[in-house]
Amino acid sequence: MSILGLISQLMAIVVALLLAPLLTGWVNQWRARMQNKSAPALLQPYRVLHKLFHKESVLAEHASQLFRIAPYVIFGCMLLASAIIPTLSTDLPLSPAADAIALVGLFALARVFISLAAMDVGTAFGALGARREMLVGFLAEPALLMVLFCASMISRSTSLTTIVETLAHRDLAIYPSFLVAGVAFTMVSLAENARVPVDNPETHLELTMIHEALILEYSGRHLALLEWAASLKLFAYSCIGLALFFPWGVAQADAPLALLLALPVLVVKLAIGGFLLAFIETVSAKMRIFRVPEFLATAFLLAVIGLLVNILLGVA
Repeated sequence: MSILGLISQLMAIVVALLLAPLLTGWVNQWRARMQNKSAPALLQPYRVLHKLFHKESVLAEHASQLFRIAPYVIFGCMLLASAIIPTLSTDLPLSPAADAIALVGLFALARVFISLAAMDVGTAFGALGARREMLVGFLAEPALLMVLFCASMISRSTSLTTIVETLAHRDLAIYPSFLVAGVAFTMVSLAENARVPVDNPETHLELTMIHEALILEYSGRHLALLEWAASLKLFAYSCIGLALFFPWGVAQADAPLALLLALPVLVVKLAIGGFLLAFIETVSAKMRIFRVPEFLATAFLLAVIGLLVNILLGVA
């Protein structure tokens, strides 16, 4: 393990922790502006986290240890997922231990824990949100795997660092499979991060909410960890999209100068992606929960089409 690789890994973790709430605030601010509403402050997510960390955690009377440890496990999964994605550099010591399949497994592990914790206290909303969350995950994870496999066919590896290195050093070319896979990834990202049209992160209506139903019983530091983990998940999915479809700007191994330049490039790309996410949410309408399977099935079919296009064109 090189010193530069260790620095790159620590920088990736610190950047994820600091930029994830900022990305959430950026998206919320632009969505409010596009909807002609009073926009919240850009740093509002940091203020919410600060307030929650200084509040007392109130637990249900019959809550088990699972309910208590779930926020820490979920936060750890999202932080580890952000750490193995090449955001600033491809020289990451953690990347050989986890590939694209393990990355999807981390998301699945966090989903299982938050669903079990929601059902642990026995409330109706918790069970409702858990069922909906598992439904979304059951349909979204295969679609995400197909998107990752579409990119791995070009690099002949499921390692995200290898995929980024291969795509960034190839001649500029338009891959038809990536155009289809990009649409599929966008649909999966909206569903996995509880965004419109699949879910509305601002609502508490029992007929529509998914993510909010899972965390209604949490408070204090536990709720802060879950909100921070949700921001980390949005950050991780954004970085996966940038790594697959816009890999330029990520520093290679043994390139300290490029590592310094990678941070402002990442911020600019995240700012553009956050603006586009806010635009998509503004022009989209919240769909009925019974239409979500059709939405995600379409994403899966598009990802499979992208995979088949790669095979038919012999891209490698």
